[in-house]
Amino acid sequence: MKEATPVPPVEEREVKPRARSAGAVRLGRISEARHVGLVLAIVLLALVGLVTRPENFATTSNLVSILTLASTIGVITVGMTFVIIGGGIDLSVGAVMALASVWATTLATQSYGPVVMAVCAILVGTGAGLVSGFLIAYGRLVPFIATLAMLVAARGLAQRMSDRNSQLIPSDNALVELSTTRVLGVPLLVYIFALVVVIGWLVLNRTTFGRRTYAVGGNPEAARLAGIDVRRHTMLLYALSGLCCGIAAIIIMARTTSGASTHGDLYELDAIAAVIIGGTLLTGGRGSIIGAILGLLVFTLITNLFILNGLDTADQLIAKGLIIIVAVLLQRRSLETRT
Repeated sequence: MKEATPVPPVEEREVKPRARSAGAVRLGRISEARHVGLVLAIVLLALVGLVTRPENFATTSNLVSILTLASTIGVITVGMTFVIIGGGIDLSVGAVMALASVWATTLATQSYGPVVMAVCAILVGTGAGLVSGFLIAYGRLVPFIATLAMLVAARGLAQRMSDRNSQLIPSDNALVELSTTRVLGVPLLVYIFALVVVIGWLVLNRTTFGRRTYAVGGNPEAARLAGIDVRRHTMLLYALSGLCCGIAAIIIMARTTSGASTHGDLYELDAIAAVIIGGTLLTGGRGSIIGAILGLLVFTLITNLFILNGLDTADQLIAKGLIIIVAVLLQRRSLETRT
């Protein structure tokens, strides 16, 4: 008599990708089409820059400026992509980045070196993310409320620590060299941003953590039945977002040679907008790092074009708002097509 193959306990089963259904193939094609559309939008914006300001737009310094500007929000966007794919949202990223920068520059005023400052920024960001994640996963708070509370608390603590003043980093601090040192004409800050994007893509697409993130965002109950500790994974997603905020704090300290409670104002909106433009569903379960970064580049180019052409900031915000509305409408249409 043939022995029956033992079935592993539910908690020991691994979440493995199944054969792609027709719906999954359709979603993949929609995602690819969105990426192509974003690339075309970037090309179109570049053409606008070449036509309106050919003497300023197509210069090496301007292109480096675009990449440097994108690096800070870009690192935050990577963490935000994980959180939203996992079915959550993080409104505190800008304030957490400001708090990390203030805390780290406070150490600089006490003659601590760049390594201690960098570690401090990362620990502060990750710690704030863990607190938000714990409140959401185990305290059962709505992500909107928990991260809104963290936004207010982190911004207030940053103001208290800095007494509402910018804390300057000494010019001989090695942290400043991240923005002044260039490799092949590109600042080291941009390479840090690129490294974070690559690592984020690998984690999301090539690891169990990434597959579980999609599972938790797509259907938390099904993920729980498959053996995933949904609460722990949710907490780790917010810790990851906080980690990215800490790295972004290092970047902005290097760029501005200071830490301030005003750093990161409205960065959460830019990061969320970039993720949405990139095709990530606000309801979770679908999205990509590549799409989010392409969405970020669209916004960064728009900002650059408005600055070069001397247009009002208010008009820039209106343009971004219209783009977000169009992106959400396109998402709804794709979902209706799917169903």
